[in-house]
Amino acid sequence: MAADVDKTIPEKERRNGHNGQTSPGSGSWFYRGMWTLLVVCAVPLVAFGIKYYQDSQLLRRHEEGIRALGAEGLFLFSSLDTDHDLYLSPEEFKPIAEKLTGITTPVDLEEDVIDDPNGETLVLEAKMQPLLLESMTKSRDGFLGVSHSSLSGLRSWTSPAVPSSSFPASQFRVFLPPEGKVEVGDAWWVIPSELNIFTGYLPNNRYHPPTPKGKEVLIHSLLSMFHPLPFIKSRFAPQGTVACIRASNEFYYDIVFRIHAEFQLNVVPNFPFWFTPGQFTGNIVVSKDASHVRHFHLYVPSNRSLNVDMEWLYGASESSNMEVDIGYLPQLELQSVGPSTPSVIVDEEGNIIDSQDWSSEPIQFVFEEIHWTSEMSQEEAFHRMEVTFYPFKKVPYLPFAEAFERAEAEQKLVHSILLWGALDDQSC
Repeated sequence: MAADVDKTIPEKERRNGHNGQTSPGSGSWFYRGMWTLLVVCAVPLVAFGIKYYQDSQLLRRHEEGIRALGAEGLFLFSSLDTDHDLYLSPEEFKPIAEKLTGITTPVDLEEDVIDDPNGETLVLEAKMQPLLLESMTKSRDGFLGVSHSSLSGLRSWTSPAVPSSSFPASQFRVFLPPEGKVEVGDAWWVIPSELNIFTGYLPNNRYHPPTPKGKEVLIHSLLSMFHPLPFIKSRFAPQGTVACIRASNEFYYDIVFRIHAEFQLNVVPNFPFWFTPGQFTGNIVVSKDASHVRHFHLYVPSNRSLNVDMEWLYGASESSNMEVDIGYLPQLELQSVGPSTPSVIVDEEGNIIDSQDWSSEPIQFVFEEIHWTSEMSQEEAFHRMEVTFYPFKKVPYLPFAEAFERAEAEQKLVHSILLWGALDDQSC
């Protein structure tokens, strides 16, 4: 009997957990689970609290800004406050400092691009015929209701800001194709678009463009020959710069390019006036090491009756009323006066045998004719860039009469679209 009792008690204890008590392992598991649940619940609450605090601080600063500056003053402040935190960093204040001092801070160059002091130089000339005011729809009623200050920047812009300028040939390496894009017909982004359905569009209440970086530097310098306030990244899509190899041989590329950028024509105290050409396009013939540029041409196409979009604000906030119009710009172009040339001539041992004396006659050079081993038509190269900007261009868009002929031949339906302006540029 005693032996039976001794065997029974341990068996009960095993089944009942030592007289009903919870094991240490199961208790620690329960507490860990409770702590995990509390942490999971607390994280969104903490995040909400931080967001609420940040929003309340921004609201407080906005109210203080209204009291201190008024609506129009806060509008001008916001045009400099690019990160919208209602504080001006030194970088954000830089446009005002440059305006007051007249000293422009050097822009950032790409780290891997170092200009050769003895390298070749390319001279570009800018040409312009101002926008035809009579091409604007507002001109039909004598610009009734349009304030004179709104159009002041447009009316005063009648010639290039810099008629002629010299550039190191090596800077044009930004147009060279990246690795894997070296065949005729290859297209790529020189300056990628940063706009998508989540970012929306960039703000309108700005006067000064952001400091260009990397490949933006050269594009900014080129467009600054037209006007001192170019924005390399336009507010709306399409945005950026695309290039395509039209022709090539062992030593050279002929590269076509297309740029979507815009200008701010007004300055304080006038409200912003945005001048957005339908596109900038052109081509460059450049050696594969970018040491020599044979030809460069950049221009706004003028083959359409309307080629510029214009927008200007009538108030001191992003939600203020905006006027929109389109017009015709006869000419806006940059052209190289000739191939790039060296400032010094050296022999095979690196000794200088001649140098460029800008006060005397320039050194005369004879350049060999370029023969392409592979090429495509300029129209086809332009189409490759269009498809990069606008994927819908993969579907052919035909003139009205030609569309019906093609539809009948292919037994397909015709989808007709009526537009005010062009669908494949920004002058619509």
